[in-house]
Amino acid sequence: MNAISVSTLNTQIKSLLETTFMQVVVSGEISNLTIHGSGHIYFSIKDESSTISCVMFKGNTKYLKFELENGQKVQVTANITVYVPRGNYQLLCTKIEPDGIGSLALAFEQLKTKLQAKGYFEQNIKKSLPKYPKRIAIVTSPTGAAIEDMKKVAGSRWSLCELILIPTLVQGEQSIEDIASSIKFADSLACDIMIIGRGGGSIEDLWAFNSEVVANAIFEAKTPIISAVGHETDILISDFVADCRAATPSNAMEIALPDKNEHLLYLASFMSEFENRLKNNFLMKENELDSMKKLYKQNSIESKFNFIESQIKLLRDSFTRTISQKIEIFQNIVDSTKQNYILNNPRNRDKIGFVQLSKENKIIDLDSLRIDDIIELQSSKTIANCKIISLKKQK
Repeated sequence: MNAISVSTLNTQIKSLLETTFMQVVVSGEISNLTIHGSGHIYFSIKDESSTISCVMFKGNTKYLKFELENGQKVQVTANITVYVPRGNYQLLCTKIEPDGIGSLALAFEQLKTKLQAKGYFEQNIKKSLPKYPKRIAIVTSPTGAAIEDMKKVAGSRWSLCELILIPTLVQGEQSIEDIASSIKFADSLACDIMIIGRGGGSIEDLWAFNSEVVANAIFEAKTPIISAVGHETDILISDFVADCRAATPSNAMEIALPDKNEHLLYLASFMSEFENRLKNNFLMKENELDSMKKLYKQNSIESKFNFIESQIKLLRDSFTRTISQKIEIFQNIVDSTKQNYILNNPRNRDKIGFVQLSKENKIIDLDSLRIDDIIELQSSKTIANCKIISLKKQK
């Protein structure tokens, strides 16, 4: 057997391996990970007893959805290649997937953990939404259903707000940079609220909103942002970073804008309450005014004069009645005295056969006498004391 050179042997091995193992899928644990400045990634994968070197060139790393880490279990799709000068063989990776979990799911969790550690999700830094926005910037596709849904909701809820559409790619390779650029532009417009989002789709369609570039743009924006991507079940990184999450684009507009119907009902109720309070206030003031009028009337000079005049009248009437009563009494006394004078006038008693009959100094009637009564018979000239010894009644 003729001897061959080392280079020849390595070349033959290279040809044999690369034609025999054109594509292999190998699972193992990442170790010795190095991300070169050129963009190439160098690492090894190993199991309990063996190790093999791997490389992924920059051209293929753009398809890598998650970050590689030492100790990570992965499946690599690769070609076997031999480096002839050293006789080393390695796996030339075209695709790397997490072992046991999807690459997108792992990438999501990796970025979520990273941004959470940086404080992107803290509630105390979330900006509050204004109650009555005047301008809303909408970062979305101008041709998608999302913008039409949002316009429809806005028209029915609150037509006093201006909507500014920022046409944006929301899926595809160029969408990440376009979304981030649109967010920065919308932030420069001094709007009250910014809504970013799109309608539903697959996780791949929505993936731009799970990127760190978009997350940074949301975090750095000064305008309050509502994330409205996909359906209610779709949870994305933009939802965690934004100031508010909406279940759908339509729901974002419901969150951003007040409901005019609720306000109309409130205004109607407010006006009714205002009218009732105004009526009650006027009624109360009217009653107070009436009371003041009465009080004024009671305490006015005219009222006082009228009161004094009425008192004078009462006094005058009382005085008149009293004088009349006194005069009547005195007149009665005079009349009685006159009558007594007439009756007791001695000249009236000097008629022949007439005397005044009295008993115990009291004038009495003859019919009142009793046997043995001591009486006086008196005329103007003579008084006679007598004793009744007998009485005889005339029939």
